[in-house]
Amino acid sequence: MRLAKPFIDVGVQTNERESMLSFWGQTVGLSFEELLKVGGGTHQLRHHCNGSVFKLNHVRAPLQRLPKTGYQGLILAEDSVDEPVTMLDPDGNRVTLVPQGYDGIDQIAIELSVRSLVAHHQFFTEVLALEAVSDRCYLWGETRLYLSEDPNQGYCDVMQGLGYRYLTAQVFDVDYEHERALSLGATEGRGVVTLGETARISFIQDPDGNWIELSQRASLTGPLPA
Repeated sequence: MRLAKPFIDVGVQTNERESMLSFWGQTVGLSFEELLKVGGGTHQLRHHCNGSVFKLNHVRAPLQRLPKTGYQGLILAEDSVDEPVTMLDPDGNRVTLVPQGYDGIDQIAIELSVRSLVAHHQFFTEVLALEAVSDRCYLWGETRLYLSEDPNQGYCDVMQGLGYRYLTAQVFDVDYEHERALSLGATEGRGVVTLGETARISFIQDPDGNWIELSQRASLTGPLPA
């Protein structure tokens, strides 16, 4: 997969706009980038996150507190801490600040609970072509994915809900990458659509149904195809 930037973005959904903005902006220390109206009564409040984008999606309609996705936690490398500091945001999402270079983390890492390490190893290495650091750690660009195995982890077939809901990979050709992923065994979440002149996106799902957005963003790749 040819990435347009070497950092993976993280999407969270909430009904609590002000308290979540305060936590992620003031307590965690992420700087606000911009607000995007993405439709369906959703405002995406984008924050800088060590090269990634933390997408705080405020949804107007009440969100269900569904079982958590496999995306269990976010880890951020931060100069201001000398040892790991774990916190919960107002919706109960886990975030851990770690010193720069802690366990090899210089950017961000995603904690992912999976039903089968074997199934995810195949998906990560064959479909996404990630670098395996170990059977529980993978590199996607410079972003790390840390896996833990739980056979009781639920299948995530619903995109809408509270908490960490999806990851985003910025790519140069979303049509090609989407079709390639499907041909190698990924499940289609949503087909390719164009969002004005901003981006062309699609969604695939991993073996546990976790959602992954593929995004061809014009600001990174140039004008979108007609």
